[in-house]
Amino acid sequence: MLTTYKLIIFDLDGTLYEGTDHFDYYAEQLKVGVKLEEQDQFTSEYEKMKKGDHIVQIGKAYDVKRDLVLTVDPMTLMVSNAHRWDGAQLSENDIKTLYPHTLEFNFNDMIAIGDGWWLPFVTAKHYGVEDCYPSYLATKEYMVTDQFTLEKLEGLKDGLNELKKQTNIVLVTNSDREDVGRLLHELDLQDVFEHIVTSAKKPAQTTPIFQELLKQYKVEAKDTASVGDNFINEIAPALLLGMQGIYINPHGFEMDHQSLKVIPSITACFK
Repeated sequence: MLTTYKLIIFDLDGTLYEGTDHFDYYAEQLKVGVKLEEQDQFTSEYEKMKKGDHIVQIGKAYDVKRDLVLTVDPMTLMVSNAHRWDGAQLSENDIKTLYPHTLEFNFNDMIAIGDGWWLPFVTAKHYGVEDCYPSYLATKEYMVTDQFTLEKLEGLKDGLNELKKQTNIVLVTNSDREDVGRLLHELDLQDVFEHIVTSAKKPAQTTPIFQELLKQYKVEAKDTASVGDNFINEIAPALLLGMQGIYINPHGFEMDHQSLKVIPSITACFK
């Protein structure tokens, strides 16, 4: 599948390793900052999110200041619907008034709920936790201890090593350099990627990073693929640039686009 491309850009978290235990650990760390009388409700709502029984879902966005859950067109980044935390829907006029332009995501006020990391984060924000970063760092540290098992995906290392003999492979991740080093060591992938971009600030900086990589490797967008599990972070920007998007989603994804492929796991690329 991948050998036809001249450049392939991989995500790290949720792409080169799977599992959800670290998300639950993150939620427990965040819960400590929630008022004691609201902690049970915090857990209850987070569990509903994981089952898809909550208005907060992967693929949506969260307006922290307004405490609103937004349905967003991933290609245009325009808000098509908005709900309050209790599920009450805003009127069409209110939506147009509040969100007349494309959304600009950051890690503070406007959150793209692109993967499992963001469900605990959004829940914590709703319940008044101001600083989530220490809990994130604690979770990253936990992930490289003996208490946590980072499962290596069968055939991934061999597949990537064979792939890099035929094309250029790059890693672009929001994780910082120290975390990336530890995770790649745990996955036994520390010598696989020739170029690693850390602290990428996706999705805000995805497009300029991709454009710079196209220029650096002197390849056209049509000969490049972006592989990741976060549609807004890695896939939509790639499609808009004319690249191939390979979206990892074990639950499937309904969208008709000639440059989009949906696979259940990264291992599907090497079979």
